[in-house]
Amino acid sequence: MTTTADQGTDLAALLSLDDVALAARRVLAEPVWDYVAGGSGTESTLRDNRDAFDRVHLVPRVLVGAATYDLGTELLGTPMGLPVGVAPMAYQRLLHPDGEVALAEAARDEGAVFVASMLSSEPVERIAATGAAVWLQLYWLRDRRVIADLVTRAEDAGCRALMLTVDVPRMGRRLRDMRSGFTLPGDVVAANLPPEVRAPAHESGANSSALMVHTGLAFDPKLSWRDLDWLRQRTRLPIVVKGVLHPDDAVRAVDRGVDAVVVSNHGGRQLDGVVPSIAALEPVVAAVDGRCAVLLDSGVRGGVDVARALALGASAVLVGRPALWGLAVGGRAGARRVLSLLRAELEDAMAMMGCADLRALGHGATVSAGGSVPTMPGRASGDAPARSAGWSP
Repeated sequence: MTTTADQGTDLAALLSLDDVALAARRVLAEPVWDYVAGGSGTESTLRDNRDAFDRVHLVPRVLVGAATYDLGTELLGTPMGLPVGVAPMAYQRLLHPDGEVALAEAARDEGAVFVASMLSSEPVERIAATGAAVWLQLYWLRDRRVIADLVTRAEDAGCRALMLTVDVPRMGRRLRDMRSGFTLPGDVVAANLPPEVRAPAHESGANSSALMVHTGLAFDPKLSWRDLDWLRQRTRLPIVVKGVLHPDDAVRAVDRGVDAVVVSNHGGRQLDGVVPSIAALEPVVAAVDGRCAVLLDSGVRGGVDVARALALGASAVLVGRPALWGLAVGGRAGARRVLSLLRAELEDAMAMMGCADLRALGHGATVSAGGSVPTMPGRASGDAPARSAGWSP
């Protein structure tokens, strides 16, 4: 199945992630575009993720005397040149023949973490062989033997962490995919899974997505805290839990030995109508109180969004759809363009925020729309300025 046209896009002319999105839409077949772009239900969460970001306002400081800006950080023991990871996304060979390998290479080149989906269209061993800092994402399968095998394979391949996605007891009703009867072509498979487990993703049906049928058969809806305990006992790798929105769940995860949580609503692709991820971030950061790293996923569309998330206490962000757009329009080079745009925009934001490094940005002040500018102590005091009051349950 050919989903991309000639990769002759002038990448230098793509000056924002919106530009990359428009270019991707021109080269992708409509069902593939809808698979990537769509959300669940009425797609209200998809829209709310962006609206919520736009309601977070940064409060710059001036006369700070900074002329250079350090975007480097460390996450779960891995040095990063950019506080950005590529979110786990399935079946990337739908968008480009080089799929996950090209996107992992782009992440490596730009100093970003690459999170390989369990449903990658390339095996984890080949992705890890790129030399990128690779984490492996897991869904919980009914056959725990497959999970155990994937954990061993991730360790043997040199993955740096495991990421357990916990917000998919069943796949959300993604109406675009149901209406198109979305089905994987024969040459794009879940390369990490045994053939008998992945087969249903290739079986079409009327008014249904083959991926929804596949996950319904393969995923275990009874995933519980006991299963997280089992995983913690099974591996020496750091564990990241993705799909946390309630502060109490974050605390419970940390109490069970989790090394990081990802505040995420699955990019608006699961339960429609849930709290936007950026609005849920501050309460989670406050609840874990420095006991683990907190990442933000869902809705990031530029470097200013990265700055907003870090100012609200995130350690880093995960970027999803924009990385796929870049892959679609230019393979590895297109994905690098997306990450380099995020780098340039984040550095601009830091310069105008008066932040020489990410630690200063993490002590930045934000104010929600309609609020007042918080009273902020001087940077020399070493105290962090007050942040905005976010959503709380």
